[in-house]
Amino acid sequence: MMNYFKRILKLPKGYIQPFPGEKDRIVVAMSSGVDSSVTAALCRKIFPRSEVEGIFMANWTSDSNCTDSDWNDVKKTCSHIGIPCRRVDFEKEYWTEVFEPMLEQYRIGKTPNPDVGCNRYVKFGKMIEHLTNTLGEQQPWWLVTGHYARVLEDITSREKHLLRSDYLPKDQSYYLSRVKDSSLERMFLPIGHFSKPEIRNLAKKWKLPTSSKPDSQGLCFVSQKEGHFKKFLDEFLPPEPGDIITIDENGFKHKWGSHQGLWHATIGQRSGVSMPQGDRNYKGAWFVSEKRPKTNEIVIVKGSNNPALYKDTVETSNWLWLGPFNADNLKNISINELIVQYRSLQDPIGLLNWKFFSQSINNQRMTFRLKQKYRAISPGQIAVLYHRDRVLGCGMIT
Repeated sequence: MMNYFKRILKLPKGYIQPFPGEKDRIVVAMSSGVDSSVTAALCRKIFPRSEVEGIFMANWTSDSNCTDSDWNDVKKTCSHIGIPCRRVDFEKEYWTEVFEPMLEQYRIGKTPNPDVGCNRYVKFGKMIEHLTNTLGEQQPWWLVTGHYARVLEDITSREKHLLRSDYLPKDQSYYLSRVKDSSLERMFLPIGHFSKPEIRNLAKKWKLPTSSKPDSQGLCFVSQKEGHFKKFLDEFLPPEPGDIITIDENGFKHKWGSHQGLWHATIGQRSGVSMPQGDRNYKGAWFVSEKRPKTNEIVIVKGSNNPALYKDTVETSNWLWLGPFNADNLKNISINELIVQYRSLQDPIGLLNWKFFSQSINNQRMTFRLKQKYRAISPGQIAVLYHRDRVLGCGMIT
């Protein structure tokens, strides 16, 4: 087992990779994709003496064929690998903790990331609670997933830290940034040491039923065709008509159209408003620069590189530190070693400074001054703070 991992592990200095013991129980959360399929097969091969099982989360069963289709793929994969699998229903938790808050965020003009909430409250929240209740503590157990990230142990402090994947083009640490500290103690993310091409090759080598299955994009129960997500939101959100406006150099508003809800616009994207192309002042493409919940207005500006689309300051609320870390610890880290991301897989952003405000454990805020201006930073997105490859904390952009 150890020789298998020594061949591929490139750990940062000061870290080790914790492994399940021979008598530990290994529960692999399976989504039916190639990543979780290879994860399950990998665990079966490198931990032959351990009890390995697959578990499938049904988070959305209403009027959805994709859940049953995914469950069938999981059963085929587990049968091929030679491990048992079972299905659990977390639809209620997904609805109340992830879906309803997502709808409210969209309604008030923000751009939420439901995957971040799902990982905190369902995949590594309700799932760990479920396993704790069903497996107890008599036999040590681990929750294993096919995420491209790493949970490593600091050699000095023995703390568990969340780090980026060794393969940056698929890094998913951004989506895991809001998991609870206690969840890190149970998490094992083996494919965080692999590249995506290596995972595809292993799937083909082991002849897994999902080896040629394309990567999933977004919510499985929503069509990924352009415009379908907004139509999906319209099924749950009643129309809230408002104005689409421009603001001239004197600060006066000019109405150019109307919208049926702030969720129909995304900051940084083309507005879709037909401006008078015969007038050189208005000719060209116009883009959404701001959504104003108080007045229910969408502001548009001319040109994809309009200065109004760029910001160099990011303010966040609901800030959460990951692990035993706080602002006092942050003061001991050079600002040149800190980076922030406001979406997954973007180039890391350097900082000029940061400020932390804490009135209570439930009211913590962080503000970042960026080294340069960046485009389309949207309220509702998650800003994640890193020290090199380690996730330190995250908050919701306000």
